[in-house]
Amino acid sequence: MTSRLGNIDMKLEANAPAPAADELTLLSEVMPGSGGRVLELGCGAAEKSRTLALAYPDLELMATEVDIAQHAKNTAADKPANLSFEAAGAQALPLEDGSFDLVLMFKSLHHVPTDLIPQALAEVRRVLKPGGLAWISEPVFAGELNEVMRLFHDEQQVRLAAFEGVVQAVEAGLFQCEKQIFFGDPRHFPDFQAFENKVIRVTYADHQLSPELDRKVRLRFQRYLGIDGAHFVSPMRVDLLRVA
Repeated sequence: MTSRLGNIDMKLEANAPAPAADELTLLSEVMPGSGGRVLELGCGAAEKSRTLALAYPDLELMATEVDIAQHAKNTAADKPANLSFEAAGAQALPLEDGSFDLVLMFKSLHHVPTDLIPQALAEVRRVLKPGGLAWISEPVFAGELNEVMRLFHDEQQVRLAAFEGVVQAVEAGLFQCEKQIFFGDPRHFPDFQAFENKVIRVTYADHQLSPELDRKVRLRFQRYLGIDGAHFVSPMRVDLLRVA
């Protein structure tokens, strides 16, 4: 799926396999200067926010999470002094207008209820400063890891809805699309137990698999299991948007 907006073709998928890359290294090109403010929406366990806070001590970072159980874990754990947490969903942010230089969404837009995606993107626009940037990173519905996950959690429609929401926000003039970045996200699971803990039993989802479905997932996962675990490279797309 492709949508032409101005001089940019916004693509749902890359035309060729994208090379593996570290997303935070890619992100470094657009991080604000000293004194800037960065907001991550849907931070989960906040690994990326903590890493960024340590790497950029001269920036102020805030991370939001809608899952109350995970938010409690985030606030209870030690954190860098320049990182704060807020319990909120992307569609309703208790934050001031024009208060951030950069908003980050790492694989979180498709978790917003489909009918609230336009509202979430409007909130992103509202809290960004004039000329501010939104880094919206979404998994492409493809790849070997996806073939395992789709057995119990088929995200094709919600990922498409997230992409369509971005396209509509650009068409409506909320943002300009600066560029798209396609890359491969390396994932490693030492064994099925690690996959189960990190993917199946996450607090915001906690998928309940029947014995038969559990068997199918285990068998599919084992196709990719080597002596040092299972290695995947999941295709990813970044829509880098600037406040219009």
